[in-house]
Amino acid sequence: MRKGKAKKRVLLPDPKFNDTLVTRFVNNIMLDGKKSTAFKIFYDAIALVEEKSGDDENGLDVFKKALNNVTPQVEVRSRRVGGATFQVPMMIRPDRKTSMGMKWMIGYARKRNEKSMSERLGFEILAAYREEGATIKKKTDVHRMAEANKAFSHFKF
Repeated sequence: MRKGKAKKRVLLPDPKFNDTLVTRFVNNIMLDGKKSTAFKIFYDAIALVEEKSGDDENGLDVFKKALNNVTPQVEVRSRRVGGATFQVPMMIRPDRKTSMGMKWMIGYARKRNEKSMSERLGFEILAAYREEGATIKKKTDVHRMAEANKAFSHFKF
């Protein structure tokens, strides 16, 4: 590369839970730079999760387990060899795993039919915590695709 590797920016922890993972998630929710709105959506969703989950765990723990449930372990990448394009399964870096899980969760929450975004996000978090819903289906599809193309794993980059 011509330039050096880009420096990682330091994320400040969120004000309520004092957790940088929450700040990262809120940054993915945010549209048009409206961070306070994104924080309100997230905190309302966590309150809904605490109310609906029933068990003794707090909302942040449910959110972290849900995010852990949707993070993929492998992905397929296209690689041209000769005239053919192969889908080569590859392991994913840890920071990319979490960002993919976050983006999937937020994307499928936006497609849900509940009234407000905080309700959509809350119910998507609950579905991911129970290992059901669209985000889990996406993860299993990605893993199934990698398993199906395991024969091409020797074409690594």
